[in-house]
Amino acid sequence: MPISLTLPTASGTLAPYTLRGTAPARPAAGVPFDRIAYSAAHVVADPLAAIDPWLQCAVDWDATIAYRRHLWSLGLGVAEAMDTAQRGMGLDWPTSLELIRRSVDAARDFPGALVASGCGTDHLDLDAVKSVDDVMRGYDEQMEAIEALGGRLIVMASRALARVARSPADYERVYERILRQAKEPVILHWLGDMFDPALAGYWGSGDVDRAMDTALGIIAAHPEKVDGIKISLLDKDKEIAMRRRLPKGVRMYTGDDFNYAELIAGDGQGSEEVHGKSDALLGIFDAIAPAASAALAELAQGRVEKFHAILGPTVPLSRHIFAAPTRFYKTGVVFMAWLNGHQSHFAMVGGQQSTRSLPHLAELFRLADAANLLEQPELAVRRMKSLLALHGVES
Repeated sequence: MPISLTLPTASGTLAPYTLRGTAPARPAAGVPFDRIAYSAAHVVADPLAAIDPWLQCAVDWDATIAYRRHLWSLGLGVAEAMDTAQRGMGLDWPTSLELIRRSVDAARDFPGALVASGCGTDHLDLDAVKSVDDVMRGYDEQMEAIEALGGRLIVMASRALARVARSPADYERVYERILRQAKEPVILHWLGDMFDPALAGYWGSGDVDRAMDTALGIIAAHPEKVDGIKISLLDKDKEIAMRRRLPKGVRMYTGDDFNYAELIAGDGQGSEEVHGKSDALLGIFDAIAPAASAALAELAQGRVEKFHAILGPTVPLSRHIFAAPTRFYKTGVVFMAWLNGHQSHFAMVGGQQSTRSLPHLAELFRLADAANLLEQPELAVRRMKSLLALHGVES
């Protein structure tokens, strides 16, 4: 029997909605991917902690690590302690380091599991940062701590560096030092200002093409120390242009939550293998993990049409979750985890569950259903109804 409920609309009215009733895609067991795919994973807040949620951070460690095990079981890697985990937006550095420690330790139970961890400068007091040397010392501290745990590095874009750098040469100096010291090849991270306004003008220019030249110059000078670069500019043409210019063996990890399906599928063009396709390091893969896994397995077997048939319907959902203000996308990611039973509550570090409206979440519910992403429809409806009731809507 079809399942129905009443949902608010963008116009402020209420309208009935009936679920499609289509079963979610089932990931194929034992099929190795031909793309590297990291999911930037969220953290599960502890709603029972007696703290001030806007000022203090409390994590439910068991539920948080259980979700990482879920991602690994689907063949996805975990990009740990990134912006999806509310890094610098509710998750402080001491808690981030504890998260990295627990994740690296848990990965040892999954042979071949991928985990790479965010290394940044978010522990620094921005008002106390006066020079590029201060930024380098900040990176040094986090690099040493993560590598001591056996962690691989994702070198996160630095708000402190964006604040004090005066030219592309300052970026070249900082990244040359990082790459020279790193024990293993790192993933670089270029997060656009739509995700974090404090990162405007990164790489020393507000012009994307000039900024790209600087980043590519840094990579070209140290290709053996760069596994790849993840860019999140929400501009597929810029990503493809940069991908075409990468040195042999340096991967493009798409962070484009608007166009990931076609970027991962690729076009096969370019003089090097890495020029024709993107690997993935995506926040949306947290919310669509089973579909992502199933689609990547189809792609690895050469069934491109099936890849697009599974992943294509998830794109409208992702564009909604990452709609402006894009930095609030984490709310949609956690909402999906709650709907699908991966956590028992819809509470977030920093009280961030309040950053999206009820009509926004209702549309997210519709789009998740349309993309066949509601793993337990009856549970999802019960939870949606409880949220509606909390907001005074009886469904």
